[in-house]
Amino acid sequence: MKNPINIIISGAIFLTFVACDDSDFLDVQPSKETPEQALSSPNAATELVNAIYNKLLDSNESAFSWIGVSSITTDDADKGSDPGDTGADKDKLDALTHTSTSITFNEVWEANYQGIARANQALNYLPDLEIDEDLKTRLIGESKFLRAEYYFRLVRMFGGVPLINKVPDIENEDDINAAYNRVSKEDIYAFITSDLTDAVASLPTSYSSADLGRATKGAALTALAKVNMYQGNWQQVYDLTNEVMGLGYSLTPEYEDIWKEIGENNSESIFEIQGRGETPNKGVQGYFVTQGARGAGGWGWGFNTPTEDLTNSYEDGDKRKDATIIFRGETLWDGLLVAETVSNPRYNQKAYVSKTMETFNGGDWESNKNVRILRYAEVLLMNAEAALNVGGDAKTPLNLVRNRAGLEGLDNVTIMDVWKERRWELAFEHDRYFDLVRQGRAGQVLRAHGKNFVDGKHELFPIPQAQIDLSKGQLMQNPGY
Repeated sequence: MKNPINIIISGAIFLTFVACDDSDFLDVQPSKETPEQALSSPNAATELVNAIYNKLLDSNESAFSWIGVSSITTDDADKGSDPGDTGADKDKLDALTHTSTSITFNEVWEANYQGIARANQALNYLPDLEIDEDLKTRLIGESKFLRAEYYFRLVRMFGGVPLINKVPDIENEDDINAAYNRVSKEDIYAFITSDLTDAVASLPTSYSSADLGRATKGAALTALAKVNMYQGNWQQVYDLTNEVMGLGYSLTPEYEDIWKEIGENNSESIFEIQGRGETPNKGVQGYFVTQGARGAGGWGWGFNTPTEDLTNSYEDGDKRKDATIIFRGETLWDGLLVAETVSNPRYNQKAYVSKTMETFNGGDWESNKNVRILRYAEVLLMNAEAALNVGGDAKTPLNLVRNRAGLEGLDNVTIMDVWKERRWELAFEHDRYFDLVRQGRAGQVLRAHGKNFVDGKHELFPIPQAQIDLSKGQLMQNPGY
């Protein structure tokens, strides 16, 4: 049984962005507690950082809206549900006919800036607290790792965004303007890189069971490698992934076990969002139920369903196909029969929670499901892709992933081989759209799947019109919207 960190934070120390009429588009409320009262002990300092983790549990951060942006937009997933159920705007995301007023984009914008605000609050106070120096250093590293994660989501979605790197002074015009004006994509990536570099130097390689689930040095190195991959810095990717490969991670023997409770925080896990199964549940809001089978005999809303294209793309004998996709009429690993009466032919098995074979107390909305963010398999695939770009052994890391999936190894590895493995290995793990864009083939692939991808436009999502309006027009829109 997992023993994740306590990610509930009391109202007394819920310190977030200071809101005012000119900056309330970040949607964070002030606290009446003073910092001195709120941070009077090491435990309170730790809870301040726990609040940054806690944001990952919110639906607008990691569930329905994020699923819409990162998965339903791709050739891996259809909207699902019933034809008449739009999911607010998920039908438009599915077709790539979304606009700047589509509600999903405003939700993910607000969610990630809320996470950034919590990190900025923590980083504002932690350096001056009278707590153990080793604890202080670690908490600062965790805060920077998490701030980098929130900015990484934003920069991949929108390109350049406002860079808010501190708690703003609402009386300072420069601070207010910073929230209303975009910096370049390169500036955001440089900031993320700085945060992650600091995190690498500050974080331990492992924790005791009481702190299981916190960000580690391996998580920061892996995130840094991934950030460099999206910028095409292949030597850095190669060096960083080689370093991670020396930290003792290993692949889970059976791919399907990764997504079960028994696979949480195991030897392949590098970073996961931690869910809790006890009463009250504290998991990712809506992650399980929004993707569960819909209709008679189902258990959820039925969104984000695997496409026929993904289903047919797997090689014969690939164990990842059945571990990723729930098929109508099949019997699942826990004995549950998926009724023929469910609405859609396929569902996302990586989001499935067993109500009989795993910890479950009836909390469909906040299940105990951990969400995997960084895995060792992706490190191996990044290493293989980097090797092809800088010269090195791509075959060994790629074939470790293939062999675990029940496939024979390849003798001559091409870039397309690596890209295919990324699709099969990481399906429904929120990278497919961004992968296609960075690979330069999003238009080709997505148009072939019937989506309305426009080159020069859909490489980025629109800046939410609500944010442009609140900035009084200072925030500039992405091309084509």
